[in-house]
Amino acid sequence: MAEVVRNIQVKLNIAESRHSDVDQTFEEFRQAAQHVADHGWSGDPDHLVKAKNKLHEATYTEVREQTTLQASLVQSARNLAATALGNCKDLLDDDKNTSKPEFRGTVIVYNGRTITYNDGHVTLATTGDRVTAEYVLPHDDEGTPFEDYWDEAEWEKKEATLHKRDGEYYLHVAVEKEVEPISSDEKTENGVVLGVDLNVDGYLAVTSTGAFLGNTDELNHKRDQYERRRGNLQRIGTRSAHLTIQSIGDRFAEWSRHRLHDVSNDIITEAVENDCTHIAFERLTWIWTRISNASKFQQWAFREIQRQVEYKAEEHGIEVETVAPQYTSQRCSHSECGFTHENNRDGDEFECLKCGKVLHADYNAARNVAWRLVQNWLKSGSGRATSQLALKSGTVNANGDFNASA
Repeated sequence: MAEVVRNIQVKLNIAESRHSDVDQTFEEFRQAAQHVADHGWSGDPDHLVKAKNKLHEATYTEVREQTTLQASLVQSARNLAATALGNCKDLLDDDKNTSKPEFRGTVIVYNGRTITYNDGHVTLATTGDRVTAEYVLPHDDEGTPFEDYWDEAEWEKKEATLHKRDGEYYLHVAVEKEVEPISSDEKTENGVVLGVDLNVDGYLAVTSTGAFLGNTDELNHKRDQYERRRGNLQRIGTRSAHLTIQSIGDRFAEWSRHRLHDVSNDIITEAVENDCTHIAFERLTWIWTRISNASKFQQWAFREIQRQVEYKAEEHGIEVETVAPQYTSQRCSHSECGFTHENNRDGDEFECLKCGKVLHADYNAARNVAWRLVQNWLKSGSGRATSQLALKSGTVNANGDFNASA
């Protein structure tokens, strides 16, 4: 079995009378991590110490004497510092500049001994007594992926980090479940590929199964509204205007992620329902020239969709790969044709000048994206016999044979 881990955020409601205990724990945890980092660095990067056992032997007693943290929190602070020191060592080994880790923010790392999850609340170890904090769960209509992980029995809540932002407390929880791994050989020998075409206008994503997902016009309209309002507030220039900019920016970012989660969830649904082993996207680093007029926001949206699909596909044993995007919008995706010409496409319509096949242009492109991955397998000598392209009316294997859906 393989372990799949996700990190989700939940807001906490902590009684105001306990804020001082939590805030004191933030500060002592920071001091503990800094003490360990200071020792590990020791003014000589060439002899940096990152091993947890050595850091523990050298710092544990002193940290216990200097703070009121319980033993498990001291160990968590040490582990946090060790990780930071390890990152510094990696940079130094690559001849890159770095400096001693400095812990300035508010964070506490909790493990199974210092946090207890309950149905409606969590209890957290502090420098005083344990604090009970109620979950502030998102509304059902917010469209977040939260509910997919929080209340599902197969996801086990593990380590967590507590943060404080703008006077509010947030818990970032690692949730974990086990999935049955599928070997790479099995996937390519019996692979079914779902192709996905991403767009800067019209539908945000179109799949080779004929699913038309998302609305780029809505996304761009919301972005334009946000930019206009931000510009007006920037001209006002007051502190209140600045705080409002931050607030509306956070709301827009959250709204955008929710919309992209809807699209990525639908892509995963298409892949699962069609028994796909792979999802294929165009390689983003190769298509920026084609969408060079796209805003940075649209480019971010493309990256975010692929990122979300990658981690969501993992729990279903589905791999996500990218292919070269050249001519996917100009090539006829009909299995017996493949004629490529720039005049095949006219806006949203694709009509092959050779065989006369008529398709929605983005659907045709998505089929070609899937075909490109299958062709890559053929060139590498893997998956020759049974690798298939997922189509809305069935599948086509690598030999071009069509199998209708039941």
